[in-house]
Amino acid sequence: METKLAAIRVRGIVGMNQRVESTLSMLKLYRKNYCTVISGNPSCVGMLKKVKDYVTWGEINEETFNALVGKRGEEFKDRETDAAGKIRYNDFITADGKKIKKYFRLNAPRKGFGRKGLKHTFKDGGALGYRGGAINDLIRRML
Repeated sequence: METKLAAIRVRGIVGMNQRVESTLSMLKLYRKNYCTVISGNPSCVGMLKKVKDYVTWGEINEETFNALVGKRGEEFKDRETDAAGKIRYNDFITADGKKIKKYFRLNAPRKGFGRKGLKHTFKDGGALGYRGGAINDLIRRML
Protein backbone atom coordinates (compact mmCIF):
# COMPACT_ATOMS: atom_id res chain seq x y z
CA MET A 1 0.00 0.00 0.00
CA GLU A 2 1.27 3.42 -0.91
CA THR A 3 1.74 5.83 1.99
CA LYS A 4 -0.28 9.02 2.05
CA LEU A 5 1.27 12.18 3.40
CA ALA A 6 -0.75 15.11 4.73
CA ALA A 7 0.88 18.54 4.43
CA ILE A 8 -0.44 21.65 6.18
CA ARG A 9 0.77 25.14 5.39
CA VAL A 10 1.59 26.95 8.61
CA ARG A 11 3.15 30.27 7.62
CA GLY A 12 2.29 33.11 5.23
CA ILE A 13 4.12 34.61 2.26
CA VAL A 14 5.99 37.59 3.75
CA GLY A 15 9.68 37.35 2.87
CA MET A 16 9.26 34.07 1.01
CA ASN A 17 11.63 32.94 -1.74
CA GLN A 18 9.94 32.76 -5.16
CA ARG A 19 11.03 29.14 -5.70
CA VAL A 20 9.50 28.13 -2.37
CA GLU A 21 6.29 29.96 -3.27
CA SER A 22 6.02 28.11 -6.59
CA THR A 23 6.65 24.77 -4.85
CA LEU A 24 3.83 25.53 -2.40
CA SER A 25 1.48 26.26 -5.29
CA MET A 26 2.47 22.96 -6.94
CA LEU A 27 1.53 21.25 -3.69
CA LYS A 28 -1.81 23.15 -3.75
CA LEU A 29 -1.02 24.86 -0.45
CA TYR A 30 -2.25 28.30 -1.41
CA ARG A 31 -2.91 29.87 2.01
CA LYS A 32 -2.32 29.35 5.71
CA ASN A 33 -4.13 26.38 7.29
CA TYR A 34 -4.65 24.67 3.93
CA CYS A 35 -4.09 20.92 3.94
CA THR A 36 -3.41 18.58 1.06
CA VAL A 37 -2.98 14.81 0.90
CA ILE A 38 -0.23 13.61 -1.46
CA SER A 39 1.48 10.34 -2.21
CA GLY A 40 4.70 9.44 -0.42
CA ASN A 41 6.86 9.11 -3.54
CA PRO A 42 10.41 10.59 -3.51
CA SER A 43 9.55 13.63 -5.66
CA CYS A 44 6.75 14.73 -3.31
CA VAL A 45 8.95 14.17 -0.25
CA GLY A 46 11.67 16.27 -1.90
CA MET A 47 9.18 19.09 -2.47
CA LEU A 48 8.12 18.91 1.17
CA LYS A 49 11.74 19.09 2.31
CA LYS A 50 12.21 22.18 0.15
CA VAL A 51 9.34 24.00 1.89
CA LYS A 52 10.04 22.61 5.37
CA ASP A 53 10.19 26.09 6.91
CA TYR A 54 6.59 26.84 5.91
CA VAL A 55 4.72 23.53 6.28
CA THR A 56 4.30 20.58 8.59
CA TRP A 57 3.68 17.08 7.30
CA GLY A 58 3.40 13.42 8.27
CA GLU A 59 1.72 10.11 7.49
CA ILE A 60 -2.07 10.32 7.60
CA ASN A 61 -4.10 7.27 8.58
CA GLU A 62 -7.30 6.17 6.85
CA GLU A 63 -9.61 7.17 9.71
CA THR A 64 -8.33 10.76 9.76
CA PHE A 65 -8.44 10.95 5.96
CA ASN A 66 -12.11 9.88 5.93
CA ALA A 67 -12.94 12.47 8.62
CA LEU A 68 -11.11 15.14 6.62
CA VAL A 69 -12.99 14.31 3.43
CA GLY A 70 -16.31 14.07 5.26
CA LYS A 71 -16.04 17.37 7.12
CA ARG A 72 -13.93 19.59 4.88
CA GLY A 73 -14.09 18.05 1.40
CA GLU A 74 -15.38 20.53 -1.19
CA GLU A 75 -17.03 19.24 -4.33
CA PHE A 76 -15.04 19.65 -7.55
CA LYS A 77 -17.23 21.40 -10.14
CA ASP A 78 -14.75 22.42 -12.85
CA ARG A 79 -14.10 20.62 -16.14
CA GLU A 80 -12.34 17.27 -16.24
CA THR A 81 -11.00 17.70 -19.78
CA ASP A 82 -10.53 20.49 -22.29
CA ALA A 83 -13.09 21.20 -25.02
CA ALA A 84 -11.42 18.82 -27.49
CA GLY A 85 -11.09 16.08 -24.89
CA LYS A 86 -7.33 15.76 -25.37
CA ILE A 87 -6.02 17.23 -22.11
CA ARG A 88 -7.18 15.66 -18.88
CA TYR A 89 -7.12 17.83 -15.76
CA ASN A 90 -6.14 16.05 -12.57
CA ASP A 91 -7.26 18.61 -9.99
CA PHE A 92 -9.51 16.34 -7.95
CA ILE A 93 -9.49 13.16 -5.92
CA THR A 94 -12.26 10.58 -5.90
CA ALA A 95 -13.57 9.50 -2.52
CA ASP A 96 -16.81 7.56 -1.97
CA GLY A 97 -17.77 8.09 -5.60
CA LYS A 98 -17.58 11.90 -5.33
CA LYS A 99 -15.06 14.24 -6.91
CA ILE A 100 -13.38 16.41 -4.26
CA LYS A 101 -10.84 19.22 -4.57
CA LYS A 102 -7.26 18.24 -3.72
CA TYR A 103 -6.95 20.76 -0.91
CA PHE A 104 -8.87 21.23 2.32
CA ARG A 105 -9.43 24.55 4.11
CA LEU A 106 -9.01 24.03 7.85
CA ASN A 107 -9.49 26.11 11.00
CA ALA A 108 -6.62 27.15 13.22
CA PRO A 109 -5.83 24.30 15.65
CA ARG A 110 -7.43 24.23 19.07
CA LYS A 111 -4.75 24.72 21.75
CA GLY A 112 -2.31 26.03 19.14
CA PHE A 113 0.46 24.50 17.08
CA GLY A 114 2.98 23.88 19.82
CA ARG A 115 4.70 25.30 22.82
CA LYS A 116 7.30 27.23 20.81
CA GLY A 117 5.01 28.34 17.99
CA LEU A 118 5.54 28.70 14.26
CA LYS A 119 9.27 29.39 14.04
CA HIS A 120 10.70 26.17 15.46
CA THR A 121 10.72 22.59 14.22
CA PHE A 122 8.44 19.92 15.63
CA LYS A 123 11.41 18.18 17.27
CA ASP A 124 12.16 21.40 19.19
CA GLY A 125 8.57 21.84 20.37
CA GLY A 126 7.33 24.03 17.51
CA ALA A 127 5.17 23.37 14.47
CA LEU A 128 7.41 23.14 11.38
CA GLY A 129 8.73 20.16 9.45
CA TYR A 130 8.15 16.44 9.68
CA ARG A 131 5.95 15.21 12.53
CA GLY A 132 5.16 11.61 11.55
CA GLY A 133 1.94 10.18 12.95
CA ALA A 134 1.30 13.24 15.13
CA ILE A 135 -0.15 14.94 12.05
CA ASN A 136 -3.37 12.99 12.68
CA ASP A 137 -3.85 14.69 16.06
CA LEU A 138 -3.19 18.11 14.52
CA ILE A 139 -5.72 17.54 11.73
CA ARG A 140 -8.34 16.41 14.24
CA ARG A 141 -7.78 19.64 16.22
CA MET A 142 -8.14 21.69 13.03
CA LEU A 143 -11.39 20.11 11.78
